[in-house]
Amino acid sequence: MWVDSHCHLDAPEFDADRTAVVARARAAGVTQIVIPAVGAFDFASARALAHEHGFAYALGIHPLYVMRAQEQDLTLLAGLLEQHRDDPRLVAIGEIGLDFFVPGLDGARQEFFYTEQLKLARCFDLPVILHVRKSADQLLRGLRRIAVNGGIAHAFNGSEQQAAAFVEMGFKLGFGGTLTFDRSLQIRRLAQWLPATALVLETDAPDIPPQWIYKTQAERAAGALARNEPGELPRIAASLASLRNWTLAATAHQTSANARAALPKIEGLQA
Repeated sequence: MWVDSHCHLDAPEFDADRTAVVARARAAGVTQIVIPAVGAFDFASARALAHEHGFAYALGIHPLYVMRAQEQDLTLLAGLLEQHRDDPRLVAIGEIGLDFFVPGLDGARQEFFYTEQLKLARCFDLPVILHVRKSADQLLRGLRRIAVNGGIAHAFNGSEQQAAAFVEMGFKLGFGGTLTFDRSLQIRRLAQWLPATALVLETDAPDIPPQWIYKTQAERAAGALARNEPGELPRIAASLASLRNWTLAATAHQTSANARAALPKIEGLQA
């Protein structure tokens, strides 16, 4: 019924109870989860978990991890894409992109890894899952130079003009826990304004907790947990349904269809 288009199920936060997390997600009606890798160190675990639980996965090097990545990691990625090109669960290249929010990152190095992975996406005819944080214009510039088969702009928080540019290039835009906060005015505006066919849902679990899980920095410092889970997706979806004046059933149908359109190989998967 529901597709979580972005969940880091292999994150260490789930090591103690991953099977229970998956069971809760299924009980909530989440029938498909996309697990994006973030670096060479988790290529194997993302793939293994997707096969173990009947989910989908993506392989890529995240911009926050390019400082510890080596150029041979791109060679490894290319080799795995070739080796597993017929794997129906390998649905995209990701999570890749640019991050100009976190201070101290090497912008040129990010651009290099982003560009090289776009080339791989084009070579292997795969969509991409993009990390977009204060980088929408630069990401769009790269996509104009190296066209790919669309994909998902994950956790999108850009302008309406930038959103429209991604949609024009065949991308869907990902919405998750941030949507549940009344103060997230721009994100909620976008969720209302975008074409129905442009929206996909995600949790980014264990990150981006929705309003009912969120803890302040002081609370976290005192030991409070704020782990997000894929099972929270239907409740997050209720916020989108309210904003769009949709039923939950219509929201599930539309956003799941959009996820399949963005990542076509999902269509043939059995959970």
